[in-house]
This record gives sequence, structure tokens and C-alpha cells, in this order.
Amino acid sequence: MASRVSGRSHLSHLECSACGATVPADEVAGTCPACGKVLFSRYDLPSLRSEMPVPDFAGRPQTLWRYRELLPIRDERFALTLGEGRTPLIALGARSRRAAGLDGVELLVKEEGLNPTGSFKARGLAVAVARAAELGVRHVALPSAGNAGGAAAAYAAMHGIACHVAMPRDAPIINQQEVALYGAELILVDGLIDAAGRLIRERAADEGWFDLSTLKEPYRAEGKKTMGIELAEDGGWGDAWCPDVVVYPTGGGTGIVGMWKAWAELEELGWIGSRRPRMVVVQADGCAPIVRAFDAGADRAEPWEGGRTIASGMRVPAAIGDYLILRAVHESGGTAVAVSDGEISEAQRQLARTSGIWAAPEGAATFAALGHLRDSGFLGGGEQIVLFNTGTGSKYAPPIE
Repeated sequence: MASRVSGRSHLSHLECSACGATVPADEVAGTCPACGKVLFSRYDLPSLRSEMPVPDFAGRPQTLWRYRELLPIRDERFALTLGEGRTPLIALGARSRRAAGLDGVELLVKEEGLNPTGSFKARGLAVAVARAAELGVRHVALPSAGNAGGAAAAYAAMHGIACHVAMPRDAPIINQQEVALYGAELILVDGLIDAAGRLIRERAADEGWFDLSTLKEPYRAEGKKTMGIELAEDGGWGDAWCPDVVVYPTGGGTGIVGMWKAWAELEELGWIGSRRPRMVVVQADGCAPIVRAFDAGADRAEPWEGGRTIASGMRVPAAIGDYLILRAVHESGGTAVAVSDGEISEAQRQLARTSGIWAAPEGAATFAALGHLRDSGFLGGGEQIVLFNTGTGSKYAPPIE
């Protein structure tokens, strides 16, 4: 059903995150036409601040569409929902903290596995597909390591537009099945998500599909940024809103990019202060281009050759938004950590047995990273730490040893 909320979008224009070039908001747009980098949606924040000097979302639906003013959909007929967003922050108890070797901290899990289609991908695709439909697009396409494909297919079905998904042949079978179930075209490729991306670019150019690849259009990040708005709302807004540390599993990095953007917008609105969490990128050691770049002090990440990991969502050899991910980590005083597949599997078991949370491998990687952060001295004790579980582990083959 269409969401019925107060407020209107304050979308103003699109702006390149690298060169600053601007693009009209009501043109179908991908990357920056001047330099090829990531386009951001920009909003008339002074107007919104005048209309809503303090954040007031009381009585609005408990979905991401409660933040309509900071989302790009202008016509509410396209603000369709399957119930995405407003996921809980779950406090981990003493047993989980002991398993992580961190008795002296507060550990919270942002449980994104409760989103429609079982992952945080529902946020980005709910908004991106809605905006594509609003702009008259009839065919959307994307490469996917798994969960994004299912989410795109679901929201395309909801909007009545065609969807085409290219996916590695060894992607989780449930992800493949859900794409087909929702009526999208499933294209299996030999290779990783970069090979799937090449295929989508070629066919999109030939067949007129709109490419929804990660950060290669301006609107998936807008859906993902609502994770950051929710953290601010749950923290009570104001100067003291934020956790000390956010630990985030990173493939394409749209979530980190979106949250960092959201907090800048909220500060400009005067709804939060200048404090930010220290952002921690977690990747698998078999595919860790962002970690390697961070360790080298680089502001760009070279492609990773032969990426391998059980965490399919982190098996991303190259990210167009690498400079934005690294910028958020550096500006926040954060860090980047690589963990092994063995550590990920063990973290899945520990989380399940100490908290009742069946985390996706990507989410479990954040729990696995805690020991590294402790041993390096990054965590000193007393912090409030938010781990992002980006999906339900039930979509993957679980460790059962």
C-alpha cells in the first residue's frame, strides 16, 4: 500500500560528490556526466529547517518513509512500502560481551535482517525503484551478490516494472530463487559481482535498462541513509545522540556513505550536533580492498584480484564509492579491519548461542572484528558500540558444527 505520511520531499538537485557538478533532479541520472563519480541527492535544507526546526515524526508510520522530507520521492503514490526500516537496536547481554572479550562496553546490534526480503538491501531498493518508477523508467537492472537482487525484484514487482538481475552462479540459492519468484529475469554469470556488473552495463546500454548498480545512481544511498537517521532518532537527537563506534560490514559501502551523508544533513538542519561515531569498515581477508587502502593511507582502493569469502555481500573487488567510504573512516577517526572466514563462522555460532541472533555472515563479521579492535587498542573500554547485522543468516547455509 502507499504510505500516507505528512510532509513533502525537499529534493532540490543532484550534485557530484567529487567535482561538484550539478544535475537537475528530475532527469533520469546515473553517475556524474562530467567526471563519472557518485551523484548525491541534495535537499533544500534551509526550507526544511524553517518548516521543522526540531525533528518531529510523531504519529508517522514505522517505516523509512517517515522521513519523507529527506527522501527523493515527490509523488506519494510512489512511496510504496513493504514495511522496510525502523529496525530495532538489540542490546547484547553479558554472555555475548564475554564471548567478544569485551565486558566493559555496551554492545548493540542494528538488526537489519528484519527488513522485507531479509536484509538491509530493502532500504536502498525501496527508494531507488520508487524513484525510477516516478521518473518513468520501465526496466531496471543491477548486478547483485545476492540480497540486492531479491530486494530489487520485490520492489519492481510492487511498482509493476521489469527487473533484470545478474548474479554470480555461486550466489546463495535462496537469493537466486527469490529473484525468479518475484518475476525478475535472473542472469547467472561465471565470476564475481564485477563480472555481473559488466554484463549489466552492456545489456543496459543495448536494451535501454536503467542501471541500479551500487552508487551508480543517486537514490539507493538515500534509502540506506535512513539507517543513520534512525540511529539519531533512537539516540534522542541533539548533541549527545551518537554511539561511540559503528562497526559495519563493507562491500560496495552504500550504507556507510549514506549514513555519513545523513548525519551531515541532520547537523545542517540543527537536529544533531557535530559528534560522530568512529566508523569501522569490516571486510573478509579474502576480499579486502578498502582495508588494504586504509592501511596504505590511500584515498582510493585498487581492485582486489580473485576475491574469496563465504560472506557473499562482501565479495566486492572494487567499489565506485571507495573514496567516500575511506573519507568517512578517516574523518571519523575510525579504522578498517579484515577477518577470516573461520572467524566469521565462529562469530555466527557465538552470536546465535549467546544472543539468539542468526546473523548473516556479513553481520557476523562485525562481531568477529571486535577482538581485533580490542587487541589493537582501538577500543579502550566503556564505549557504546553498534554492530550492523545486514541480513538474516537463514538465507545462507549455516555453520552447524
